[in-house]
Amino acid sequence: MKKILVTGAGGFIGSHLAERLVELGHSVRAFARYNSRNHWGWLETSEQAKDMEIVSGDIRDLDSVRRAMAGCDSVFHLAALIGIPYSYVSPLAYIRTNIEGTYNVLETARDLEMENVVITSTSETYGTAQTVPISETHPLVGQSPYSATKISADQLSLSYHLSFKLPVKIARPFNTYGPRQSGRAVIPTIITQLLSGRPLQLGNLGPTRDFTYVKDTVEGFIAIAGAGDLAGQVTNIGMNEEISVGDLIRLIASITGIKATAQTDKTRVRPESSEVQRLRCDNTKILSRTGWRPRYDLKKGLSETIDWIKKNLELYKSEIYNV
Repeated sequence: MKKILVTGAGGFIGSHLAERLVELGHSVRAFARYNSRNHWGWLETSEQAKDMEIVSGDIRDLDSVRRAMAGCDSVFHLAALIGIPYSYVSPLAYIRTNIEGTYNVLETARDLEMENVVITSTSETYGTAQTVPISETHPLVGQSPYSATKISADQLSLSYHLSFKLPVKIARPFNTYGPRQSGRAVIPTIITQLLSGRPLQLGNLGPTRDFTYVKDTVEGFIAIAGAGDLAGQVTNIGMNEEISVGDLIRLIASITGIKATAQTDKTRVRPESSEVQRLRCDNTKILSRTGWRPRYDLKKGLSETIDWIKKNLELYKSEIYNV
């Protein structure tokens, strides 16, 4: 890869990916969302930012996407709206960002004849597990407007491979966690409330998730990008392990040494038919087709995440439910 564009580079996973690509010696252009303060998200405090070319724009704006992609031979597309609760509030925002934004990347990559196009999917596209573990052939079920737009973006991406031979690869991570993650996600929600001395206010405690530490997720992206035979295919990134939200609370409490008592906050509960009850990744494909191997188990990853949040607790508003 000669020159790599990372969309959503100011975000949680995107910032970690951009930094790792710089560490590996790649020439990186980071695409951050335009704002009046010219703020680059998590790249503002990144030591590697000085070695990136950072450009601002909006993934919904074809003109700024074209300018950002010009001169690049590869793109990792991570820019998206990802909060499931807010997708109930404004489905159209997700259509414009997740579907039209992906179209802008695909169409520009096609015009520029780019060599490598990695599109970010999500395990939410599977809905509640019908078979366990969940392989890439599992049916796709849009149980929320968010997941429906990601299914649409994935299918559009695969159509560009079939129709135009665009070298598209779909990276489908299961639940990623780690430093810099939004307070909307369950792990930062638990940790920040515990550290702030607040009673835990959560949604459903029964659903299970397959959690991957962000550094392992990033290595999965890079491994998929480097596997030429994965073009036109979907590849899961996950641990093939699951833990319920209730057991996750107990594990985090044991690591922090803080007693935890959880209460169900009805405002945080997803609509019953929209709740994904179970996710567990079948990672056979990525293990057999690439050299990717996870380096973090859940306890190690949580320990690093807790340490980071302790040092940056002022960045979170644990008393407010982040939709």
